[in-house]
Amino acid sequence: MIKEIGRLNLDDYKLMDAQVEKIFRNLDKDKIDLARKQITEMANTPNYFVREEFGKRLAVYDGPGAMEDVCGELLEDHIYGIRATALFYFYYSRQNDPAVIVKTLEKTVESVPWESETILFDLWKRFPDMMKQTMPVWAQSPSEKKRAMSMHGMENIAVRSPQYVLTFIAGLIDDESEEVQKKISHVLTQVGRFRPLHTYVNIRRWLKDGDENRARVLWNTMKKLASLITQQNRREQSPEFISVTQKTIAEWRSDSAPLVSQMGNRLAQIIRD
Repeated sequence: MIKEIGRLNLDDYKLMDAQVEKIFRNLDKDKIDLARKQITEMANTPNYFVREEFGKRLAVYDGPGAMEDVCGELLEDHIYGIRATALFYFYYSRQNDPAVIVKTLEKTVESVPWESETILFDLWKRFPDMMKQTMPVWAQSPSEKKRAMSMHGMENIAVRSPQYVLTFIAGLIDDESEEVQKKISHVLTQVGRFRPLHTYVNIRRWLKDGDENRARVLWNTMKKLASLITQQNRREQSPEFISVTQKTIAEWRSDSAPLVSQMGNRLAQIIRD
């Protein structure tokens, strides 16, 4: 019996490989119903690592059987673990075709959120140009989950393409979804750590042109960034980040825009504590 929680050991992998061999043989013999049953039995697990490793192993099948059709059906199964395993099958079987992976993710961002996030993070790392083209469409979706997911993993391009990230966020800065706001704060914090000047210039502009609601969203980011230069965390930050942050806070305190000066005064309290 493969463990229900935690990372897998050698015995777990042996059990999984034996089951995968049976599935492949049954597919080769066109015993689709039996193969589907065997897949669902192993995929019906709370263990994330089982789902991923199982999906990865199913993806190497190159026989005549209908593996893709079976996994396509299982993407809509009522059991979470089965849907997740099917998603990993498509992810690992289409490693060099990210556009197909994104099409698959469009079906799973709400029904398989954890695994979809893992895959989106990897896509932003490996295929940033493709993601830059496709994720703006997600950002306009009526689904708040999809809008939030459009930014998941975007911190992977924070150093190379800070202005792209900041322009992307600008289109979502007034989104009322709490989930979207949390993603904005997370990504902005990462960009700010590595490209503080870019980030603070944009945040000031958003504050100057915004309202109290926008200021509350941006406060969550600036509070995190200011906290990074307190004595406890100071050694982990670059000299540029520290100096730019301190200078920005000092300048904002006397800014003519009320929301900017209010933010500067609140931040000054943090770095003095």
